Amino acid sequence: MPYRPQLSRASAVLTREVPVLDERGHASVLTIPAERPLTLYLDRRELVTVMTLGSAPEMLALGYLRNQGLVKALEQVAAVQVDWDVNAVAITTRDGKGGGPAAPASFDGLMDNIERIVLPADARLPQSTLYRIIDTVRNQQSVYRQAGSVHGCALFSSDGDLLSFVEDVGRHNAVDAIAGQMWLDGVDGGDKVFYTTGRLTSEMVFKGAQMGIPFLLSRSGTTQMGHAVARKLGMTLLSRCSGRHFLVLAGAQRLVFEPGSAVVAR
Repeated sequence: MPYRPQLSRASAVLTREVPVLDERGHASVLTIPAERPLTLYLDRRELVTVMTLGSAPEMLALGYLRNQGLVKALEQVAAVQVDWDVNAVAITTRDGKGGGPAAPASFDGLMDNIERIVLPADARLPQSTLYRIIDTVRNQQSVYRQAGSVHGCALFSSDGDLLSFVEDVGRHNAVDAIAGQMWLDGVDGGDKVFYTTGRLTSEMVFKGAQMGIPFLLSRSGTTQMGHAVARKLGMTLLSRCSGRHFLVLAGAQRLVFEPGSAVVAR
């Protein structure tokens, strides 16, 4: 069995109902996403406060540690305990010498670290599998379908099976939560596909590379820097993924086009 630190199970209520008036003055009730602060403490030292939906706070904390490079190995983490009464998560390490506040990493420093990651050149994504992924996300029961105003991120196998789905008020929280789950479960990213409803900025591409994932998909678009970083890292980047439409911006050699698959059956 892989090592697991002691974890709380402190998922929060994800939506709230609020009274509203429409343009005719008629009263009704609207479901909106809940949003709450969560302050991360590493060995009693305050790291950061994030605004979160609270669906996977323990995984969010682990993923933040991993993506910020504050803890190198999961075995160093003794416990992750979330307490919504004080809107905080206490992360303790085995030696009690966790890092202090995370210093912002420079762009050049991030590139130096990530360029050591070699994404699998032989990974392939058939067009039909891409469509299966898009359809799965579209049909997923979600807070977004109930209340809107949140971002969703999902991890898929190379066969298009949904492995993890997380929503949060910020896309970086959602990707950190998936990174935390992968770290906890010892999941390798080399044969995985990552999907997000949000735009693919350079930070999102960096995080995908840190997870070792060769395929990044977005329902939205990408930024110039996100595109440039993906090309430099040899990552396959797809945007505007909706229905049977998508755009390949980088790493097209990994996508297997299948004649006729883009045609919608009638």
